[in-house]
Amino acid sequence: MMGLALKTLRFHKGGFIATFIALFFGAAIVVGCGGLFETGLHKAAPPERLAAAQVVVTGDQRYPGTKRDMFPERIRVDTALVDRIKAVPGVTDAVTDVSFPAAVLAGERAGAQLTGHGWSSAKLAPYRVDQGRAPSAAHEVALDARFAGRSGVRVGQELRLALRGTAESYRVTALVSGPGDPATVFLTDAEAAAATGRPGQADSIGVFTAPGTALGPVEQAIEKAVAGTGETDGTAPAQVLSGDERGWAENPDVIGEGSKLVTLASVFGGLSAAVTVFVVSSTVGLSLNQRQRETALLRAIGATPAQLRRMVLGETLFIAVFATALACFPGPMIGRWLLDAFAAAGVVPETIAFRAGFVPMAVGVATALLTALGAAFLGARAATRTRPTEALAEASLQRRWFSKSRLFFALLFLGGGTALALVTANMDGPSAGSTATPAAMLWTAGFGLLGPGLAKAITAVLRGPLRAFTGLAGSLASLNAKARTSRFAGAVMPVMLASGLAMSLIYLQTTQSSGAERAFEENLRADLVVTSASGGLPLDLVETVGRQPGVEAASAQVSTLGYIDPPAPRKPAPGSEDADDEPDEPEPTEVPMQGVTPAGLERTTAYRASSGSLTELTGDTVALPTTLAKASGYALGDKVPMRLGDGTAVGLTLVATLDGRRGYETALLPAALLVPHTDSGLLPQIMVKAEPGTDHAELAGTLSALAADHPGLRVADREALAVVQAEADETQTWMSYLLLGMVVGYATIALVNTQVISTTERRREFMLQRLIGSTRRQVMQMMTVEAFLVAAAGIVLGVLVAALTLVPLSISVLGSPVPDGSPWIFAAVVAAALGLTLATTLLSARLVLRGKPGEMAGVRE
Repeated sequence: MMGLALKTLRFHKGGFIATFIALFFGAAIVVGCGGLFETGLHKAAPPERLAAAQVVVTGDQRYPGTKRDMFPERIRVDTALVDRIKAVPGVTDAVTDVSFPAAVLAGERAGAQLTGHGWSSAKLAPYRVDQGRAPSAAHEVALDARFAGRSGVRVGQELRLALRGTAESYRVTALVSGPGDPATVFLTDAEAAAATGRPGQADSIGVFTAPGTALGPVEQAIEKAVAGTGETDGTAPAQVLSGDERGWAENPDVIGEGSKLVTLASVFGGLSAAVTVFVVSSTVGLSLNQRQRETALLRAIGATPAQLRRMVLGETLFIAVFATALACFPGPMIGRWLLDAFAAAGVVPETIAFRAGFVPMAVGVATALLTALGAAFLGARAATRTRPTEALAEASLQRRWFSKSRLFFALLFLGGGTALALVTANMDGPSAGSTATPAAMLWTAGFGLLGPGLAKAITAVLRGPLRAFTGLAGSLASLNAKARTSRFAGAVMPVMLASGLAMSLIYLQTTQSSGAERAFEENLRADLVVTSASGGLPLDLVETVGRQPGVEAASAQVSTLGYIDPPAPRKPAPGSEDADDEPDEPEPTEVPMQGVTPAGLERTTAYRASSGSLTELTGDTVALPTTLAKASGYALGDKVPMRLGDGTAVGLTLVATLDGRRGYETALLPAALLVPHTDSGLLPQIMVKAEPGTDHAELAGTLSALAADHPGLRVADREALAVVQAEADETQTWMSYLLLGMVVGYATIALVNTQVISTTERRREFMLQRLIGSTRRQVMQMMTVEAFLVAAAGIVLGVLVAALTLVPLSISVLGSPVPDGSPWIFAAVVAAALGLTLATTLLSARLVLRGKPGEMAGVRE
């Protein structure tokens, strides 16, 4: 049968080409996502600024005892470790590296942001001096030659910089070149340490080893030398890095964002694989429907079901092998392109290197092959289970579609979709999308299995209006749909898939964005916000701002992420059955944190205590969301063990609980407690409430005058805050639309593919219509109505999928069953689905009808 299978390929080119296209694109996307997955696992970040150091010691950003939970603020190491590390055999030198924000205050690049370092760390890259000499005295700096060239700065010029809210003039003594960020400035080590605000602490320590020294034993010795770091001060321990992992010290976000890349690749790859299953199954099914007469004849002359299945599987395997083999070439390029796009949008750090080996390629190939063979097996089973005496009748009618197994799996998928819908409706708003997306796929799968029956029902409803408005063409179109149920359903399913996914995923994103925007606006009571271009503001400026004429209240605001420490695991009682079992390691509770000053808190924000008092937020205290306090079992006056953003362990007294929009709650801490544990060590913004009747523009001018004592100070209105919030949300939105574009684009290819197949295989039918007197125009009118019927049925099912997905999500995010988003999105999706279906169907029909009826029949007229 394999020989017969290969011989039949050239007689069914249309169906096999369509199957090849579906498999090729599906496998390429899955292979690309596999590369992203492996990249996220490796989290490889080849070092740039630390490339010359063979080993790097830095703070471990991971929550102690876990690999998933990450601290958002940089964890620093004690500079006293340098002496311990230098004493390790094989180590020739150890150099500390610190970083701090700086801003140019004058000249062509006024407002430009720089990152400062101590000069001794220049050897870690290494940087070399192109012009001038290294900075050696106070108020001397070295600039990256690339930045200096763009800014028109030369050696010997004065450069006015803002560091930690103070402005100073610095003399440029050198222009240097190296592999790091061009926006780099070097100060003397003493001034750099002062600029960090954390003397005695470093971001990392670069270690140099003797030539020819094996790194393994040196690393182990360094790990022993730094063991116990962080235990005395309650911070996270140090970690020793080598190879590509040294880049983690340059950009700690690589660790957390690399894990995010795993999630992104899993979700996108899984979604793409699911779409591939639908697309390939639909394409193979339509291809087999074209050959139902051929299969019936083979059954009638004695071919066994097993022989026919082997023939169909052989044909499909032959195509799948070629399609997936070719997909291995563009697959890694797709993965690399996605990574570059994510990095350009700020979703992941640019330093993450793409790492795709054999495994993702093998997984992509295996997924595509199994998908193709599974779809072919199901199609072959349907084609071979009829008895020989019924085969020809079955081939001519194409009405059989129902089976117990189809109904069972349809109910299984619909039940799964229902369960996920209930879970989504009861989840916190920001997390609801994680279950809404798989729910959409389950609804699509369920309706896809019931497609022929649903298509028949929709056709029956539309039959009357079609006949009334389109006459004979509508009657013929509805009769064709009724007589060829499987073919009609196969054409409808890609329309449902493309329109349903497009509406679901687009409105999912707009609804979640709207929820975040509403939560932000509901909490905002301030009229103005004070920020700084120099990296932050001193905390005592809050009182100064509050004393200005026209200011009713002012409050600090600094946001980060922390954790509530889990209770210690309970040890089994001696002699019990579980005495020898290791207790499970409890997970910490992640909690957003906001540092505030209580004096102006209630007038600049909507935070209100549901129990306790927010005025007591001083010293080592915390106000927790009510739901979180109840879930954690803490009451007012209890000590809450927590970890701040830089991993510092603290015990905070619970002084208040507060309510908030579900999923958007945050814990409040005194700004004086939180600010020292952020990267900058400064206050990012001060919220200002104007007195009633005060002109906001005049008040902004009054506050701007404070820039004389605080260089870089800026004042903006609340609209500017909304813009910043929208920009923060834009990254997530852009990423979602990128993934949406690829998935829906693939579904659109399937839509076009399917309509072309289902139309071109009707050459004999069109021939008969022409021979009995139908004109080309009449056939095209019939096909126009059929295309409209296919599009209408697919769009109706797509809307049903979207509604069942979005209503629970909207209840969770907005508290309303109506999702948020422009109605033009719905109109655009409907128009695109209708337009593509009409265009591909009519173009295919026109190509089929080009010849004369006699030529099409293979006879002379």
